[in-house]
Amino acid sequence: MGLALGYLQVEQSAVAIKEVFGKYDDVHEPGFHCVPWFFGTQIAGYLLLYFSSFSLCLSELMTYQDNVFVTVVASIQYGALAEKAVDAFYKLSNTREQIQAYVFDVIRACVPKMDLDSSFEQKKEIARAVEEELERVINF
Repeated sequence: MGLALGYLQVEQSAVAIKEVFGKYDDVHEPGFHCVPWFFGTQIAGYLLLYFSSFSLCLSELMTYQDNVFVTVVASIQYGALAEKAVDAFYKLSNTREQIQAYVFDVIRACVPKMDLDSSFEQKKEIARAVEEELERVINF
């Protein structure tokens, strides 16, 4: 009802992407805003800024030095930054699946090079490799 009257309330931990005649115009921070739809202004969508998490389970990765199959479970926490909201809204279509694909690739590349004992000992190095790859690819 509020948007029909030209007013918008953006909730905490979210931003609204404003377009004028289909072209990006501004990002509305949390609060109360005037959106005069009769001048071609509309809200393209909302971007939630809170952190989300999911777990991945990679099974049957073989450590080549020991010829042992291991199962790797990884927990990923991710979230959009307010200053990069426009890039996150327009350039990422399915964030979770895109992150999952890069994490799979990095872990599949790191774990087979290790022996069984070092795969447990070097979990920080694996996490750092995943973080560096995601920053390189997704950092706008």
